[in-house]
Amino acid sequence: MTDYIDLALKYGGFTSLDRVYLQELLKQLTTKQQLAFITPPPSVINAYFTELYQKKSPEAATDYFLELSQALGLFNDQPSFIEKKPFIRLNLSGKAYGFCYESKELARIFAQEPTAVTEDVLFEIAQVFPHYWVFEQEGKIYMKPAQVKEVLQTKALSPLTDYQDLKAGGVKLSGYNQEELVKLAANYSGQRYFQSENRRAMLYII
Repeated sequence: MTDYIDLALKYGGFTSLDRVYLQELLKQLTTKQQLAFITPPPSVINAYFTELYQKKSPEAATDYFLELSQALGLFNDQPSFIEKKPFIRLNLSGKAYGFCYESKELARIFAQEPTAVTEDVLFEIAQVFPHYWVFEQEGKIYMKPAQVKEVLQTKALSPLTDYQDLKAGGVKLSGYNQEELVKLAANYSGQRYFQSENRRAMLYII
């Protein structure tokens, strides 16, 4: 049985001094109301996420938000800026976007206003979250944890772009010129996964 008082103490900003208060208040609420009451407001979640991102790492920030999403039922497969559930706010190319988890293994990036999904935006997201693969399906942007793929062979497609055959199937293109990388990727078919690390753009095509 879920202990909502423990969840409130761990995630909601309450302290042990609030335990009796929580006991009396929560017993009057439904389960849905209890979760809503102990969930921190979006401003607090965003502030803590930003602090972790800046002072520790992008991975520490997403780990926090994923743990919070699991514990407080914040998974959302229909996210929007009509904020029924808290999400993380992002600024990408001067436009407002949101970030939430759809499930433990899948995250969503969504725009406030209808916006075309471009390679530039996907690479920008990959720069913000270098430990994730970023990809598009049916006009929606998703992220999932980056996978380590064993490489069979490597060759240079140009002075700035490398090509690698992947043992499990598919190819990886990587380089320092994003435009060239996208142009060369047009020669290969498959689902594209965008990643960025140390200013090096990467495309997995599987």
